[in-house]
Amino acid sequence: MKYLATSILAIAAIGVSLGVMQHKAHADNDSSQEALERNRIEEGFRIAPVYLNYDHKDRNLVGLGSYLVNAVGGCNDCHTNPSYLPGGDPFRGQTKIVNSQHYLAGGQAFGPFISRNLTPENGLPEGHTLAEFKNILRTGIDYDHLHPQISPLLQVMPWPTYQSMTDHDIEAIYAYLSSIPPATPGP
Repeated sequence: MKYLATSILAIAAIGVSLGVMQHKAHADNDSSQEALERNRIEEGFRIAPVYLNYDHKDRNLVGLGSYLVNAVGGCNDCHTNPSYLPGGDPFRGQTKIVNSQHYLAGGQAFGPFISRNLTPENGLPEGHTLAEFKNILRTGIDYDHLHPQISPLLQVMPWPTYQSMTDHDIEAIYAYLSSIPPATPGP
């Protein structure tokens, strides 16, 4: 009986130890995820090529959105015309200088398609609500109906890739696009 009681206590102690270790591992993972998120936010602020307006915006979402737009999504390459200033084209081996005057204002031609102006219109990115913006990235719906003879969906925008983004990431992109200055397409 004494052996049974000792065995039960030993098993309980092991169980408690494993639970504590699992909780600590989960907490360590949470703190490393938080550190990663903070690093992405700070990098987003560092690489934003335009002045950001934080009025009535979640600053952390804006920073994360900048990171996703400028470091991950490559939005500038299609939605800024021209993407880089003369002498600042990384594809020519030059130090990158983003065309901030026409940043994300659209105007790049892809056959019959022209990239859209993503800058705020009445405070909303491309004039779309957050719900509409999420729907665009999830389904590719073209609310402007610019090419009904081809499809009701955006044809060049890589929405089939972006549709798998988390709501949090899409909300961050939206917050960032809401914070950039309006711009007009380049020549």
